[in-house]
Amino acid sequence: MAKGSIGVTTNNIFPVIKKFLYSDHEIFLRELISNAVDATQKLKTLASAGEFKGETEGLKVSVSIDKKAGTLTVSDNGIGMTEQDVDKYINQIAFSGAEDFLNKYKDNANAIIGHFGLGFYSAFMVAKKVEIRTLSWEDGAKPVLWSCDGSPEYEMTECDKAERGTDIILYIDDDEKEFLEQSRINTLLNKYCKFMPVPVVFGKEQEWKDGKYVDTDKDKVINDIEPLWARKPSDLKDEDYIKFYHSIQPAQDDPLFWIHLNVDYPFTLTGILYFPKIKNNLDIRKDRIQLYCNQVFVTDSVEGVVPEFMMLLQGVIDSPDIPLNVSRSYLQADRNVKKISSYITKKVASRLEEIAKTDVKAFEEKWNDIKIFIEYGMLSDEKFKDAAAKFALLQNTDGKYFKFDEYKDLIKGNQTDKDGNLIYLYATDKVEQYTYIKAAQDKGYDILLMDGQLDIPFVGLMEQMNEKSRFVRVDSDVVDNLVRKEDNKEAELSTQEREIATTLFKSQIPEIEKSEFMVTYAAMSPTAQPVVITQSEYMRRMKDMSVFQPGMSFYGEFPNTYNFTLNTSHPVVKKVVDQAVAAVSDELKPIDDELTATNAVIKAIRDLDKDNKGLPEDKKDDLKKNEDKAKALRDKKEEIVANYAKGQDTVKQLIDIALLGNGLLKGEALNAFLKRSVDLL
Repeated sequence: MAKGSIGVTTNNIFPVIKKFLYSDHEIFLRELISNAVDATQKLKTLASAGEFKGETEGLKVSVSIDKKAGTLTVSDNGIGMTEQDVDKYINQIAFSGAEDFLNKYKDNANAIIGHFGLGFYSAFMVAKKVEIRTLSWEDGAKPVLWSCDGSPEYEMTECDKAERGTDIILYIDDDEKEFLEQSRINTLLNKYCKFMPVPVVFGKEQEWKDGKYVDTDKDKVINDIEPLWARKPSDLKDEDYIKFYHSIQPAQDDPLFWIHLNVDYPFTLTGILYFPKIKNNLDIRKDRIQLYCNQVFVTDSVEGVVPEFMMLLQGVIDSPDIPLNVSRSYLQADRNVKKISSYITKKVASRLEEIAKTDVKAFEEKWNDIKIFIEYGMLSDEKFKDAAAKFALLQNTDGKYFKFDEYKDLIKGNQTDKDGNLIYLYATDKVEQYTYIKAAQDKGYDILLMDGQLDIPFVGLMEQMNEKSRFVRVDSDVVDNLVRKEDNKEAELSTQEREIATTLFKSQIPEIEKSEFMVTYAAMSPTAQPVVITQSEYMRRMKDMSVFQPGMSFYGEFPNTYNFTLNTSHPVVKKVVDQAVAAVSDELKPIDDELTATNAVIKAIRDLDKDNKGLPEDKKDDLKKNEDKAKALRDKKEEIVANYAKGQDTVKQLIDIALLGNGLLKGEALNAFLKRSVDLL
């Protein structure tokens, strides 16, 4: 058996670091400035430990460009390095000076950004040569010049640097000249270094003089070293939060409210999450929440840290405990991430519950702006659903708001059906469904308004959350059947009357694309509508849900199926049916007699196959002949009734009024209705 250590040479690893470690070349600037910030933070730590006796005021990081020389320089006046430090932390790849320092000063170290010992080498992604000029804080230290052209070979000598700190000088490669442009560097500094904890200087402040902007002698600090999320909530006013919101989300309306996160156990997490006005726009974007690590921007793709539904929010999260990949460009799967995600969910739910309790009116006023967020959260996150059930609201068509339990108490007396089910009636459009809403209200029912983008799946969730409950759209059945208190009252029509009435009305319903109508009957109040068009709650909901669930998309291809219900108690319906029966009965009688005889023959032939072994061939022909005859007789009956119906304006008027009330009367049919209405006047 042989044992040994795997060898990695700089010849192998250096090209990997240069080309593949970082997904984006621009990251180099963040890494170099982060290292420079660490150098100043280390000096503060040494001072607090009593090891450094000098002044710590005026610590900063400077970025400068020399286009003529083709260089970009990142300088700091922090801890600096000795020759031994350079040999240890620069010449040995992935040996982290930050990690080393934290191990030594873990009890009182300032926030140190570095961890992996690889950030410095990102410089070679954009530079053909890199120099380090550094002078350590230690007494008697000599300045060091380190130089490398991107190969594993380097040179290290003494130099003439007089001030403590480190200069990283990048000789920008010919293919990366964009990083010598001031505007490009400004953009990167604003993106990655906007909130770093040490002043970052780039250029000079400007003033307007002699008709143009000119540089002053004052350094331009590009960052806020104490961002709002790092401060105590008790020290902040509403104006502070709103101002900060507009700094990270320019050109937006003021937020509705916000949540200030501040945790130090079992992990460290700070941040501010804002609730924008969302309304009915379910726009899940993954760049609204920015993730920072010790005030250094990491990413705006925060999947995992916050649940998906919270990506409707905006703001910042900062945590040194969120695990990052080696290049600090994105998150790694980790137990801590799940804990942080759970905490944020709990904190957001707690804040919403607090607002709902302490200022009911304000919460109701904000409800339509945050409703989609809360519904999405309840639909997608089990823990948030349980928490939100305490403060989520339902709104009825009169504009009143209720918590879930309040609404259940309101309707249980009048909207419990004969089987003990609590029936939640709802409408999706107050204007289009007004007639149905009014009919239900006249019976003492209360109707919810469910017109939001997620209300259809939310209805299903509510049914799951409440045993013995059903949600029924107010136009899904005639009003007497919405909350069934007893078995349906049968419409008093003979078989012949039903057949004639069905053809009388169905033959005159205009063709509507992707729509089918089935004539049904109900004995409603004589003062109720003569004709009511309804749509099955089940089928309509399946079609609606097909938008949200790809596996149900086939429902979307089904035609819309409507019940065309005749109120047999209405005097006008009674009149037109009675007139039709009287007008066509004599003509139909011989056909009915022949049809009865033909059906008897069909039954007799079928009865010959008592053992289900099949009919003799000659009897099969007889059966087919008589079945065709029966169909022809039924078709003839329908033709007679349909021909009669063509001349019945009252029938057409009843049909068109019902279609018009449901927004189904359009085009040529609508024009015919208008002309007929004028003629009837």
